[in-house]
Amino acid sequence: MSATQTPSSIVRFTSSSFSMRVIAAAIILLFFYYAAGVVITLLFSILLAYFLDPAVEFLERLRLPRTLGAMIMVLILTATLVAVGYELWARTGDFAADWPKYSGVLQHAASAIEGKIRGIEGQVSNIAPEQGASSAPLASAEPSIVRTLILRGIGSLYALFLEVTFMPFLVFFMLAQKRQVWHGTLQLFPASRRTQVKETLEDLRDVLRDYLAGMTVVTLLVIAASSFFFWMLDMDFPILTGMVSGLLNMVPYIGAVLAWLPAFLIALAKWKTIGKFVLIAVGLTTIHILAINLVAPQLVGKRVRLNAVAITIALLFWGWVWGGMGLVLAIPITASLRVVCDHTESWKPIGRWLSD
Repeated sequence: MSATQTPSSIVRFTSSSFSMRVIAAAIILLFFYYAAGVVITLLFSILLAYFLDPAVEFLERLRLPRTLGAMIMVLILTATLVAVGYELWARTGDFAADWPKYSGVLQHAASAIEGKIRGIEGQVSNIAPEQGASSAPLASAEPSIVRTLILRGIGSLYALFLEVTFMPFLVFFMLAQKRQVWHGTLQLFPASRRTQVKETLEDLRDVLRDYLAGMTVVTLLVIAASSFFFWMLDMDFPILTGMVSGLLNMVPYIGAVLAWLPAFLIALAKWKTIGKFVLIAVGLTTIHILAINLVAPQLVGKRVRLNAVAITIALLFWGWVWGGMGLVLAIPITASLRVVCDHTESWKPIGRWLSD
């Protein structure tokens, strides 16, 4: 501390630096929230580029130009996604054709629940009639709620259109110009820090690549096991329900519970006893727990290295910011943050807190 500096001036400077960091973090969060479509498209493109890069390098070792290899891998990925989407669309169309059967069951269940709620409201209104009378004007709020849901749906469709349209091009350019992008990124930092940045990017590449590859294998295994389980129960649309169950497995913890809902919906039209629903819940939970605790740690956990508290907080935060997409991206984003913290001296305590 120099002679001209006083403790109070140092405190004010530290407080000002902290305030600027909080303001910068708030601005970044607002950007992530309002530019969700752009940021999500970019993040998914980075994940897919890391995933496909080993195959492009293999084709390059076979004397195939990198640009051509990148184009081939992007076309294969696009064809695979189109085939999966077509199969899912066909199964969904079959389900939609039988929707009247399920809608009647749902309407009956909803009417029963509504009757019980009205019974409770009647008991409350008998105790406090003046409060019960004030609930009537709430019906006028329904149009605004419907309008809000419609606007949100249009926004989601626009974001999906943006991702589907731009993602293949982004992945192709990232793969074809990998060396230029890598070199340009290193040039953004001072020469004294480029070795550290290079090690960070290499570790980040390995983490994201292993995470996506491992989760792909785990998801396929859950889809196969769930579809076989539903087929053994003689349920309708076992493959469609198994695919939904496998995709929900990508959401840690709560995905195992969310997978119950589509299975329960289809089972409502066939069974009325509680035992079948308990069997479905136990079977799906067992499949998900085995996949998460036995298969995923061998394929994903060695690289990701996040503790349960960090994963839960990440799911809450990114789910709040981006909804369903945030739940899917929460783990790779947090794992990337952990890698950056591990390679930054002042942030290493945060990295240790995030690690398992």
